[in-house]
Amino acid sequence: MHAENGDKLLVHGRTVGHGDQVAEIVEVLGSGGEPPYRVRYEDGHETLMSPGPDCVVRRGTDHERG
Repeated sequence: MHAENGDKLLVHGRTVGHGDQVAEIVEVLGSGGEPPYRVRYEDGHETLMSPGPDCVVRRGTDHERG
């Protein structure tokens, strides 16, 4: 997985009733764009993540296309 600051991280819901969440990558802590990432959710919550297979990085304007 590779990301840059400003990319979006789409976290797919893993259980019934829990939808997808989108977080903005605000800091890349790994070398060469690799995890871990500091992300900020729409509600302002920030956390450190090492995304798993249930996550997708949307780069640049990809997230705006849906």
